[in-house]
Amino acid sequence: MTKFRPCIDLHAGSVKQIVGGTLSTSTPSDLKTNWTSEHPSAYYASLYKENALAGAHVIMLGPGNDAAAQEALEAWKGGMQVGGGINEKNAQEWIERGAERVIITSYLFPDSVFSMDRLRAVLAALGDDKEKLVIDLSCRRKDDRWFVATNKWQTITDFELNQESIRLLEPYCSEFLIHAADVEGLQRGIDHELVAKLGEWCSIPVTYAGGGRSIEDLELVKSLSGGKVDLTIGSALDIFGGSGVKFDECVAWNQKQT
Repeated sequence: MTKFRPCIDLHAGSVKQIVGGTLSTSTPSDLKTNWTSEHPSAYYASLYKENALAGAHVIMLGPGNDAAAQEALEAWKGGMQVGGGINEKNAQEWIERGAERVIITSYLFPDSVFSMDRLRAVLAALGDDKEKLVIDLSCRRKDDRWFVATNKWQTITDFELNQESIRLLEPYCSEFLIHAADVEGLQRGIDHELVAKLGEWCSIPVTYAGGGRSIEDLELVKSLSGGKVDLTIGSALDIFGGSGVKFDECVAWNQKQT
């Protein structure tokens, strides 16, 4: 059943909420930050633990975030997932450092082309335990279709998100994480069509992020996906400086679903 899934987005060592489509290594002045926290990452990890919000995504947006990610994992060992710069060399290390699962993103798409060899290498590094692996298929719209976007969502690959690609990847992971990069951080509403398609295509757990702006969006995602898709809400949350959604409302929502 649809659940609220929390997040901790890290940029330059701080917890931030960023307009995802502005992330870029070449023009940092174009980065649009909605909010920067005065609290360390462990504050949020502890908050999620206290409210039994398992499966939070700790995402390292660029370099300089390892220490903050580690701090969060130490606050709730085995309760959260970590992503950002994960590959076959460090995947198992992050599990040993306290992550429940690792999230793999751009590493699967060298030169913007999907690599099954890299996916298998990461899985092998995890002892072929797919329960430890989440595949991030964050995407952008192009010609009314969705294509995986890498390199902080700046590069659109030729890997289309559809029933065929989902079926290709499901045997290798336990979950999908999918940011709709075009609406990420804008609080202008979710991508209704994408959420509905994810509910249709996916047979394993999947979390959608992007555009969530009210507690009613949880009910909307539940309806559109038949209860098969979870929702992450970021910038609209009061704990992240937002005014559209109260964290306590999300906690209550999850409790009602169970």
